[in-house]
Amino acid sequence: MDREPIPARDITAPLPDWTPPPPPGRMVLSGRHARLEPLHMDHAGPLFDAFAEDATGEMWRYLGVGPYPDRDAYAAWVRSAQASADPLHFAIRMADGRLGGTLALARIQPGAGSIETGWLSFAPRMQRTPAATEAVFLLMQWAFEAGYRRFEWKCNAANLRSRRAAARFGLSFEGIFRQAAVVKGCNRDTAWFAAIDAEWPALRAAFARWLDPGNFDAEGRQRQSLRRLTAPILAAHDPAGE
Repeated sequence: MDREPIPARDITAPLPDWTPPPPPGRMVLSGRHARLEPLHMDHAGPLFDAFAEDATGEMWRYLGVGPYPDRDAYAAWVRSAQASADPLHFAIRMADGRLGGTLALARIQPGAGSIETGWLSFAPRMQRTPAATEAVFLLMQWAFEAGYRRFEWKCNAANLRSRRAAARFGLSFEGIFRQAAVVKGCNRDTAWFAAIDAEWPALRAAFARWLDPGNFDAEGRQRQSLRRLTAPILAAHDPAGE
């Protein structure tokens, strides 16, 4: 039986009003719960102390670096990281003034309008807090407002916690790249997620609603989850990340 031909998809849609955005610089990004500061050697000691709260080293399990045996080893990494423009690393300062972790903008491609967040290293004190969520939001906000078309998140496919986080942040599942890397002597299949600029207004509204002080009770418990607010925005869901 003859089948109807599949219509060709227009993959050459013109973008007459788009120009490549600037690369990110060593900037400070501030929110209500978190402040992102360009990573500096002054951050090394306080960050090492924060990460030491994770006595098992579990937070480093899926990362390409760490854990660090001592202050000198971590300081050596900070010295190298602070000199990098891509990835561009930030320290995260919480509302109480303490440092809670680091994250970065990476795979920066102004010509394609694509940028990624990665290298997320959150100490126990910051995990599952508004500061952790706002830190990612601040990078996403900067990227889209600077003119990027695509904001990416990639993680080890075995890291279900990271995959759930991507969905919670409103990043759509785009598939698994099998045997994409070797990390710490082990195979890594990589799960890809992204949000695009057309989704940004709805994402910005969802984050603003979740981060609003009225969304938290006197004990700091959320009244409405971010996952519920961002779920309708997702173009595709990750079956393993639900």
